[in-house]
Amino acid sequence: MDCDDVMMTVRIAAAERSLLRDLARGHGGDVSEVAVDGLLEIVPALHDTAALLPLRRVLARPAPCAVTLWLPAPVADLLPLLGDRLAHAVAPGLAPASGALAAALRLWLAGDRAALAAGLARLHGAGGAAERVRTVRVAA
Repeated sequence: MDCDDVMMTVRIAAAERSLLRDLARGHGGDVSEVAVDGLLEIVPALHDTAALLPLRRVLARPAPCAVTLWLPAPVADLLPLLGDRLAHAVAPGLAPASGALAAALRLWLAGDRAALAAGLARLHGAGGAAERVRTVRVAA
């Protein structure tokens, strides 16, 4: 955890929480880093209107479990913008930052388990998400 990290709590389903933990165990054990990696994969797809129907399906399922994540500040700064877009297109009552994080994370976790693990292996082969975000920030 870096001093610039932002703590956020999101609500997800029990099966999603279990999958997130399993994926983290397979990739260094850091649930927050795996969640950030998932966000880096799924957020670009959320700008496409084709993602709206699967997103609505994911958000329609109950989310009784709370998970606390630490996000690099540059990633957390993008969430209110994404939340505004999702609130207009998908869920009018969606909270800007935490709602966007939960929606994106849940949509990513709804993917094929093998594909998620392969994507994480690809991302972790180039260093963790937090390391990539910090490198981009320093280079800028």
